[in-house]
Amino acid sequence: MPTRCLACPLRKKDMFAKLGREDVEAIQRFKAGEMQIEPGTAILLEGSNSPQLYTALSGLGLRYKTLPDGRRQVINLVFPGDFLGLQAGLMGKMRHSVEATTAMTLCVFDRAEFFRFFRSHTERAFDITWLAAVEEHFLGEALASLGQRSATSRMAWALLKIWHRMNGLGLCDASGRCPLPYRQQDLADALGLSLVHTNKTLAKLRERQLVSWSGGMLRLTDLRALTDLAGAEFESEIVRPLI
Repeated sequence: MPTRCLACPLRKKDMFAKLGREDVEAIQRFKAGEMQIEPGTAILLEGSNSPQLYTALSGLGLRYKTLPDGRRQVINLVFPGDFLGLQAGLMGKMRHSVEATTAMTLCVFDRAEFFRFFRSHTERAFDITWLAAVEEHFLGEALASLGQRSATSRMAWALLKIWHRMNGLGLCDASGRCPLPYRQQDLADALGLSLVHTNKTLAKLRERQLVSWSGGMLRLTDLRALTDLAGAEFESEIVRPLI
């Protein structure tokens, strides 16, 4: 049975901005339904013009761009609460693809209602602008990491970004472990490394007892040391709007 927006489990998380009942009910009217998808399912395809927009309610995925020779660059990971499809909504077609890594539940919105909804609910339109700005900020950080950090620093930075997001979502257990269902190839494609280099880099972090990753679970055993290695400061997860 579809989750009603007023009962959405994500709205209970501290990392999402609180909305009044009237605003949540407006989002409920905008919502067209829910969709359950299996791991590996393409949610949005590069070059497509999907009639739907989505919010990830549960599960994890990734955004990626395919080069003409078939190589893949992972642009970002998809977490619960992420809004998907905005690019096609504004630019006419997707410039990258989105794929489910695990089973996912998606809230579905009709793109044809997109502008009408935001014209009548201007604060939600600002939320979308805010999300786009945050995405731009992340891509700037990622580009700086790819261009200037060593492989070890890149890996530390990426794992810390993932862990802090998971922790903000309440997905880390009491020992600090969180799900990491991605493949090493996914990390390699995100960090601009070969699979062999990725494997060796992870091995170095394990040898230094900074990281444990097995059985689809990640544990960072020394956040301070990893942060120093990444050469970056990680603040508490910012409060995000939730559509």
